[in-house]
Amino acid sequence: MKNKRHNLLILGSGGREHAILKKISQSKKVNEVYVCPGNAGTANSAKNIDIDLSNYDELIDFVKMKNISLTIVGPEQPLVDGIVDVFKSEGLNIFGPSKNASRIEGSKIWAYQLMRKYDIPCPESEIFNDIDSARQYARNFRAENLVLKADGLAAGKGVFIPKTHEEVDLAIEAIMNKKIFGDKSSRLLISKRIFGPEVSVFSFVDTDKASDLAAVCDYKRIFENDEGPNTGGVGAYSPPEFWNDNLSNNIKDKILYPTIHALEAEDSSYTGVLYIGLMITKDGPMVIEYNCRFGDPETQILMSKLDSDLFEICKDISNNKLDVNQVSWNNKNYCFVMMTSDGYPGKYETGYLINGLENTDKINIIHSGTKISSDNSICTNGGRVIGVVGEGDNMSQAINNSYFGIKRISFQNSFYRKDIGKRALNKR
Repeated sequence: MKNKRHNLLILGSGGREHAILKKISQSKKVNEVYVCPGNAGTANSAKNIDIDLSNYDELIDFVKMKNISLTIVGPEQPLVDGIVDVFKSEGLNIFGPSKNASRIEGSKIWAYQLMRKYDIPCPESEIFNDIDSARQYARNFRAENLVLKADGLAAGKGVFIPKTHEEVDLAIEAIMNKKIFGDKSSRLLISKRIFGPEVSVFSFVDTDKASDLAAVCDYKRIFENDEGPNTGGVGAYSPPEFWNDNLSNNIKDKILYPTIHALEAEDSSYTGVLYIGLMITKDGPMVIEYNCRFGDPETQILMSKLDSDLFEICKDISNNKLDVNQVSWNNKNYCFVMMTSDGYPGKYETGYLINGLENTDKINIIHSGTKISSDNSICTNGGRVIGVVGEGDNMSQAINNSYFGIKRISFQNSFYRKDIGKRALNKR
């Protein structure tokens, strides 16, 4: 049985899931891979299946019917809803944290209380359950020195950085009264704004064991020079220009290990990948947010940085047998650029033919919002559509390779930022 090859299921439909699929398919121990629901990219090398991610009974039936050895969860909602607990109660292997542990992303207030209790560095914050006290508190500060956060999941849109008190009031009204993110997000966390470069760090975690960190910087604003509205992320690069062993060790000692030990102490032992959003302030690294899954677009780079067998890592974590020494990240330079539908993150149109995907075997193209149309062509199907990972011996080369690929691809009403990665060049 040593040479057994395994069937896998990946849950999700974005670039993160396509990147995971491309990486995990390299394992000699992987046989058939299914993606639910997937996109046009995943359909090229795996089998897409159409099951609602909240229909656990149907997913479990499929896993048993296809003899799936391991399920990997991409998006946060199923994790926060407890899909891992349900699968494990059926004796099924699944990669991701439990419902209890996923609270670290599912509730910003719970995560803040955890950090305060266990002395994990984070911005000073206050919790509010009613509108009047939130408004009254905010009036004590300059608006631009505050950050307002809806408590629950908000698809990356639940954080407000106001410039005026009018904007503060509008955000409080939207979150707490209009409940634009739902009842679970109607509580509010108001944080003192902190300053410094941002970085996303990732570690594979198995209860009290954690791998070395991988660090990625992403771009959230839609336009060049970080202008325009926030998005889910339209580009990324690694390594950050300020990253070094001292900073990595500091984050592990002051933030990563205290976090996983705190979760253990709170009956919320963590297994999976832990994604920590940090700001490197003059007082040291501080946690802005936790996420209980791989990031998007960071995963598009992480899967290239990972030299190890992703299947082995995920399988071992799901069985609580992780050997952290088997996780190895390379030191190459990477840049990822995302093409979007014009109008994103606001209103946009889909269904446009994507050109230039032929003869691109040597270009690392990652599909996000794409679908296969009735005539078998590949069309746009989302705001974030498709992207390219560029690799290089230096950052300039990585950036050039990414844009070389991007310029090969076209579709009507496409848009992409022209300055991804340049931040790193300016400071090196």
